[in-house]
Amino acid sequence: MVKCKVCSSKSNYFGSALVLTKYKVKYYQCSNCKFVQTEEPYWLDEAYNSAISAVDVGIVKRNRELAESTHSLIVNFFKKTKSFLDYGAGYGLFVRLMRDKGFNFYWYDKYAENLFSRNFKGDKNKKYDLITAFEVFKHLPNPIEEVEAMLKHGKSIFFSTYLLPKSNPKPNQWWYYVTIAGQHVSIYTRKSLEILAKKHKLNFITDGKNLHLITPLKISEAKFRIIVNKKVSPILNIFRKRKSLINKDFERISGIIKEKLK
Repeated sequence: MVKCKVCSSKSNYFGSALVLTKYKVKYYQCSNCKFVQTEEPYWLDEAYNSAISAVDVGIVKRNRELAESTHSLIVNFFKKTKSFLDYGAGYGLFVRLMRDKGFNFYWYDKYAENLFSRNFKGDKNKKYDLITAFEVFKHLPNPIEEVEAMLKHGKSIFFSTYLLPKSNPKPNQWWYYVTIAGQHVSIYTRKSLEILAKKHKLNFITDGKNLHLITPLKISEAKFRIIVNKKVSPILNIFRKRKSLINKDFERISGIIKEKLK
């Protein structure tokens, strides 16, 4: 029997697809929370030959939009003077965007090279006011373990992952499976994410589509949806600007370089 990796209920065969254009992979769906998982992903080393998939052409647009949503979320619900960690931060573009906006963000990623936010690597022993994890959850072969690892760095996680549509599409019926890249091994429903949050006695809040928050805070879901909306948040942020960290970062990095050259 295949067990659901979120709630441990029975998962039934859901379909199959050609992953990385060569591996016929089985997908299973939980009978309880409807979470969709692949068979054990033996192909991941090959899939992560490049940390960022070549088909991810929306990476810049997505990071710019998420920077606006995160800016709005922090100034409304968190302490904007605190430190924050981007988990699964890729090349560090989002961290750089947030530091440009005046927020003290740091980088963490197991696989990618930090290109845009060098010298701002997160401290594994430090607690952060908010963890961001954008387009990370779909990559997690063991969601419970990974969420536990994230929560060691802070009790609130703002993340993105598209919820499985109500039509319950199979692997070849929905673009978000991205079978050609082979990195998407976990597809969530609202119920499955609520279960993940409850395991840690935390609240789950969602925009109903792809932006979500796990947190001990009690936040109105209606307000959350407005605050993080990609069309609304840039307008709200006009009135809640912060001083950019660009100059301070330049001074800090210049000092580090000088010390290395001595």
